Amino acid sequence: MKNIFKTAHFSKSYRTVFIIWMICLLAHISFNVLAQRPAITFTKEGEKRNAFISEQTKAQLLACQGTLNYPKSVERFYKSKGYALAWVEKENHNRQLAPAMMILDCISQFGLNRQDFHSSELVYEQVKVLDEDPDMLGGGQRAIFDVLMTDAMITFMNHLHYGKFNTALTPSRIDDGGYGDFSAEAKLLQLMESKDFYNEIARVQPSSKEYDDLQKYMHLVRGQYLEDSYEFPEESVKKMTINMERLRWLSASQTPSLIINIPAFTAKMKLRDSVYTFKIIVGKPSSPTPVLESKLIAITAIPDRRVTERMFIEEVLPGAIKNPSYMANNHFAIYDSKGRFVEITAKKLLQIKAQPKGYHARQSEACDHAMGRILFRFAGASDIYLHDMPLSKLARFPQRALSTGCIYIDQAEKLAGLLLIQDGSANGRTLLHTAIVEDKTTDFKLDRPIPLKITYLTCEMIDSQLVIYKDIYAQDRSLEMAMYGYERLLASDKKISSRR
Repeated sequence: MKNIFKTAHFSKSYRTVFIIWMICLLAHISFNVLAQRPAITFTKEGEKRNAFISEQTKAQLLACQGTLNYPKSVERFYKSKGYALAWVEKENHNRQLAPAMMILDCISQFGLNRQDFHSSELVYEQVKVLDEDPDMLGGGQRAIFDVLMTDAMITFMNHLHYGKFNTALTPSRIDDGGYGDFSAEAKLLQLMESKDFYNEIARVQPSSKEYDDLQKYMHLVRGQYLEDSYEFPEESVKKMTINMERLRWLSASQTPSLIINIPAFTAKMKLRDSVYTFKIIVGKPSSPTPVLESKLIAITAIPDRRVTERMFIEEVLPGAIKNPSYMANNHFAIYDSKGRFVEITAKKLLQIKAQPKGYHARQSEACDHAMGRILFRFAGASDIYLHDMPLSKLARFPQRALSTGCIYIDQAEKLAGLLLIQDGSANGRTLLHTAIVEDKTTDFKLDRPIPLKITYLTCEMIDSQLVIYKDIYAQDRSLEMAMYGYERLLASDKKISSRR
């Protein structure tokens, strides 16, 4: 150092400044080296701690395999997080824990059963311990709570979105992943950073008006009414619960669409700005109309084959007079000279036989009678048909479960016109009417097929009032048993009976 100073011709004062600067530099370097040593130790401790938590989580995922509703979905959730705890750690609780517990506390307001969401383990007493004295619980206990909470939230979303008893998308199939239009574990990962967890998670429910109306009323019944000690019929609550479940089985709401509700005997054509309601006839209890989803793809004017005059006189009339079931078995129907459907009786057949010139017969592809003037064709093979109502007076009957499974719709030409307009056919209605008048079979293909949903809903909200329909096919009881369980349903029935 002395030689350097001499070579540089430093003055004594400059040498002093330089020495002080070197001392400061060495001190700074030494301080940084020393400061880094604890940080390195801390990082190693943190890594050990995170590895320990990951092992605890993995262990509980394995231990809880038979307890979880969606074990594969839960596994995928934690794998995406590196098996870190999602809800509760010793030093810090996730901010979503409070709204998640609130959801479980209000689960009946969504028409769901608290027992499906680990009701014995996910309790406020446990949360209190985790919050106030986390040292009381070991890492394994915290991991158990965390895994069960994740399963509860995934279960909540899947039951809201798909339904618990969906035969097309069962819980095991959903858990396998890659099915349906929604992934609960992916949504939960996204929601862990949400500022409005409660409302965001509830948005996975069906978006149809029918469901939304029942959901809002269920919130009112199970929330405000109970708090105000308001007496609400338990039978009505059960009806709402099972029909909300049925609505979850349907695909996402679409507009336009044709929604047929069997117990209500109605079909609703939903357009963007309006809804048109039509009266329908459905299958008898002995030959029920099935629930299904499809698409309307075409309309056929005059779908039935007209029987020749000779065949009508020589075969159809004698066969009908001889055997009362002949007409139905062979799908024949008789019309007068103005094209009006003729209701057949033994007396009427004899009258027609005496003067057959004013009548003719038509034979349909299927169904009870001829399909009349308009047939609505939908995609996929089916044993049922949707067509116009043979007798308009049938629409006035309060109970209209009268067919062998097919659906008759009143004002069929009006519905066909709406579909053609929606499809963009400017003169479709005119061409359809002309084909009907001229008795000419004509097909009108829809360039934009319309979703068709045939549902079985025994209650719905109309003008803010709960309307309950007759369970014509006796399907409610089995779903009540599945949703409530035999013991709960029996206790509920006893409670209802004691009030009467």
